[in-house]
Formats: sequence, C-alpha cells, structure tokens
Amino acid sequence: MGQIHAPEGANRKKTIVGRGASSKGRTCGKGSNGQNARSGGGPRLGFEGGQMPLYRRTARRGFSNYPFKKEYVVVSLDMINEAFNDGETVDLQSLKDFCIVKGDVEAKILSNGEITKKVIVDGVKVSAAAAEKIKAAGGEIK
Repeated sequence: MGQIHAPEGANRKKTIVGRGASSKGRTCGKGSNGQNARSGGGPRLGFEGGQMPLYRRTARRGFSNYPFKKEYVVVSLDMINEAFNDGETVDLQSLKDFCIVKGDVEAKILSNGEITKKVIVDGVKVSAAAAEKIKAAGGEIK
C-alpha cells in the first residue's frame, strides 16, 4: 500500500507570519512599515485609492419594484383546447399538472387561437378577448 507518495517539494509547511523573528524575520513578509503592515490595516471596503468609489458614482434614485414583481406565463386558448376536456376546471394547479406552466409563476390566458370546449376558468387571469371566446364556447370564468 504505502508505495504512492507526493513528489519532492510538493508538500511544504505553511509559513506563519507575524510570530516573532524566527518565523520570517523583521517585517514578516509584509514589506516596510505602513498601513498594510499593521494588524487590521488596509483601506476600507470599496476604497479605490481616492477615486470616487463605484457605490457613490452610481445613481440611486426612485423606487424599484424588481424584487416583488410578478412574472406571468402566457397561455393561449389553443393550449387549453388541446389539454383540457369539456367541463374541466382550468386553474394554476391543473396548468402545472399538464406542464403548461412551470415553476413559481402566475399565468394569464390570452386569446391566441380558438377554443371549442366548455371549460371553467378559476383563479387565473384572463384577457378580455379570451374571456369573450371562452364564454362564446359555453365556458365560464370565476
């Protein structure tokens, strides 16, 4: 077993700096005295050497609703006509079951195509034109 070993010089002991003259000697590999040689030294986060930092250069005006926005998946009437039978309920869960809608998003039914089946739409947004077509086919919207 013990035949595999690391090549010569592959494993070196970690240099521990700042622990007296025996470790690395006088300045411990941190150069001459100065801001970066001190413990806790160095410029603050985001400092760019006196240049106006990025977080102050960028404009921060107004309100952004981005984290709270709702994404809607477009569902056409053709898709509903193919997937559902007469009298079935079209809701978000049934759309996910038929893999028409995937993930944590909302759905909106648009009037692309035609519908011939009487379906009940429940809890899904519907455009005005799509609502007319669904009602004309004998379906209902709750």
